Amino acid sequence: MTVLDRETRRERYDYKAKTAKFLPMSMGCVNFDCDGNLAYLIRSAACFGIQDLHVIGSVPHRSKLNSLSGSTYDYVNIIQHSSPYSFLKWARENKVKIVSAELTDESQKLRDYSFDFSEHICIFTGHETTGVPIEIIKNSDCVEIDMPGIGFCLNTAQAANILLYESCKQYYHTTK
Repeated sequence: MTVLDRETRRERYDYKAKTAKFLPMSMGCVNFDCDGNLAYLIRSAACFGIQDLHVIGSVPHRSKLNSLSGSTYDYVNIIQHSSPYSFLKWARENKVKIVSAELTDESQKLRDYSFDFSEHICIFTGHETTGVPIEIIKNSDCVEIDMPGIGFCLNTAQAANILLYESCKQYYHTTK
């Protein structure tokens, strides 16, 4: 039996938190139809070293999200905004650059996008059916993920994971 077999998940997370690294980024999203999507974003934030997750709209109770998030709910700050305008006000006041995962005529391919870590970045994903609110699209860099298959739109949590992976890769490549 290994140490991991004897420790609880919480004990393993607490131990790893002592040496965890955090990116100069946050994540943002619109409340979802499926609470699982928000929980998956919480888990991704914890795994990639994102401390703050901004949610526009309602946030389900911890009891709904903790088990779906792999018990990472308590390791991410969830910051609620009442509307896209209040989120944008926060972003302007805090000099945050928003990078949205959205298919638009002006979207850049993610593979060609360079994250600028000289300022705080917030990766933003939209609602399952309505996408990123237009107010946020107009105030962000929009990136799209190459999808050569028959589909053209990933699940919002999956898209966030890909953006997090790419930004994390670029960050650690530029800070070597």
